[in-house]
Amino acid sequence: MLWTKAPSGEISRSLLPRPRRLLLLLNPFGGKGNALQWCQNHILPMITEADIGFNLIQTERQNHARELVQNINLAEWDGIVSISGDGLLYEVVNGLMERPDWEEAIKMPLGILPCGSGNAVAAAINFRAGFEQTFGQELLTNCTLLLCHGAVTPLDLVSVTTASGSRSFSFLSVAWGFISDVDIESEKFRHIGPARFTLGTMVRLASLNTYRGRLSYLPALEGTAHRPILRSITMAANGSLPFQHGPLHRTVSDLGLCKERHALCFQEVEPTDEPTPSPSSPPSSSSFHSSSFSFENLSEELVADRREAGLPMTAPAVSLSPQQVHGPPDEFLAPLDQPVPKSWVTVEEDFVSVLAIYQSHLGADLFMAPFACFNDGLIHLFYIKAGISRAALIRLFLATEKGTHFDMECPHFIHIPVRAFRIEPLTHKGILTIDGERVEYGPIQGQIHHSVANLITGVNQVKITAF
Repeated sequence: MLWTKAPSGEISRSLLPRPRRLLLLLNPFGGKGNALQWCQNHILPMITEADIGFNLIQTERQNHARELVQNINLAEWDGIVSISGDGLLYEVVNGLMERPDWEEAIKMPLGILPCGSGNAVAAAINFRAGFEQTFGQELLTNCTLLLCHGAVTPLDLVSVTTASGSRSFSFLSVAWGFISDVDIESEKFRHIGPARFTLGTMVRLASLNTYRGRLSYLPALEGTAHRPILRSITMAANGSLPFQHGPLHRTVSDLGLCKERHALCFQEVEPTDEPTPSPSSPPSSSSFHSSSFSFENLSEELVADRREAGLPMTAPAVSLSPQQVHGPPDEFLAPLDQPVPKSWVTVEEDFVSVLAIYQSHLGADLFMAPFACFNDGLIHLFYIKAGISRAALIRLFLATEKGTHFDMECPHFIHIPVRAFRIEPLTHKGILTIDGERVEYGPIQGQIHHSVANLITGVNQVKITAF
């Protein structure tokens, strides 16, 4: 960078790089409800010392963050950070995908600081940075340090379509059966924090359910996984990342610890008399409208992928949510009311659980897919067949705490790396979740979209070396 002097002989401030500016969205009800306190005591002092500018907004209701990011001026920010569990990040991702400028918007670096119950993505970031598995305030401290370091890693997203035609984008998982049952049924224990999942597991084990269904998938061809480029970064002897300590330039946010201020950053939203639907409530069919894409605009690679998947070379209709979710076309997927392509594999079973996951962790203490990377282009499909004993199921889930479940010889536990999947429940009652959020029950399918988004990981898929 060239340094020049103003006529007075001083360096012109306009030539200096401006500090990073982050939009912090905080869910005060996440986890045990300690997010605001942890933010004041741990997060804000660290990012202030790193000379990072920020505005902090507390969300007030479900889908508040989703509405906010639809209207912000992205040019004002260098990143959007969710201070909560994984649910708030789900709102942010889908809010960005609902913008008319979604292709640019979804490239906004996204961060997450764990103040919720599950904290799966934060645990994955911590793991990929080379830190030991940890929980609570120590995990929060590690992730805040990595956020200050600032490096960004491409992030795969999975487009998920439900029976009503609703399309959303997922960064973590789709679950049916035991795992989704525990996730949703343990909501009543939210006040005890992450321990709710342990308690919920014990309750569900006492009355173990099985679910009849069809599971179809497009296997990932060998060699199709995108492997991250490893770069080295020097780590201090005490195990911390390089971090420059500077003077405290600000002790509070530019807007303070406040609620949203529409006049400064956001467009006013007209009030509506219509109630906000919950994620578990299927939207009415009249609220959907269709959009289609032309294969003339697709790359040769996408067209080849569609041929490989055995799909017809005609433009399928894509049903959109009321906010009109945009996004890349699903070249591997046939409409849910049509059979899967012949190149797919279909299994009809009585399942205890089905899980499609794309991160290493399903929770801070659930090390489900140790080999998963943020942008490997893969969905890791797991299912547990009926017939497994309760004792074996307990051993399996205990092993996931350390990621050693693959060392167990369990014929009921299956793992397949795939590029797309479809779940068709044949049992009338059950729970389906996307990124831990309950959705309508019925057929559901998804496919991977490689490196669509960007995640602030701090070290960008590096190999840590100590000195």
